[in-house]
Amino acid sequence: MRVLLVEDETSLSRYIKKGLEEEGYAVDTVTNGKEALSATNTATYDIVLLDIMIPGINGIEVCKHIRARGQSFSILMLTARDSIDDRINGLDAGADDYMVKPFAFEELLARIRAITRRSRDTPRSPMLMVADLCLDTITKKVKRGTISIVLPAKEYALLECLMREPERVFTRQQIAERVWDSDSFTESNVVDVYIRNLRRKIDDPFSQKLIATVRGLGYRISGRERNETV
Repeated sequence: MRVLLVEDETSLSRYIKKGLEEEGYAVDTVTNGKEALSATNTATYDIVLLDIMIPGINGIEVCKHIRARGQSFSILMLTARDSIDDRINGLDAGADDYMVKPFAFEELLARIRAITRRSRDTPRSPMLMVADLCLDTITKKVKRGTISIVLPAKEYALLECLMREPERVFTRQQIAERVWDSDSFTESNVVDVYIRNLRRKIDDPFSQKLIATVRGLGYRISGRERNETV
């Protein structure tokens, strides 16, 4: 899942980014309204964490601009302002939810999960299935048949990316945009390395192989009986 964090308080931004990345999210960060509008115009995000009191264009106006473009990704407002009017303004601007600072990081995670589950345009089941492979997006548990598979955060995020859209061929760049943030990803074989690691755990011990390489394009996951490299 890809997140845009719009927060000008450096220490808080680093804290949230680090915590989310440890949970397997890909996080881009910006510090003002102009950068937020530029980022959301050039990339696709699952959710935007948007502070209201940011330099330049404030969070309310950023939210209005995003909705005026017709972009429907989720927006969670973050602010130190706790008045009823502030909450109403944020929600009326198009935000999906509102959190008042300071907040517990665990609550932020819970709010993100809740918002993405009830996303208006792309409703998602918490359980993803491809053949006998099952991924629970709530508990972060993965099973192949009756066998539990433990995955580090990035491998889990990569698997979830593929399982969200079975049979779709993802290019390496598309995978990178969803699993790694744009600041840290470089043009290298990092996607191939993580695919290899993932295959060792979810494919190699089993007769049916689920992750396929599509030559010249990228990767896909499929539950078909014959899922060969093409």
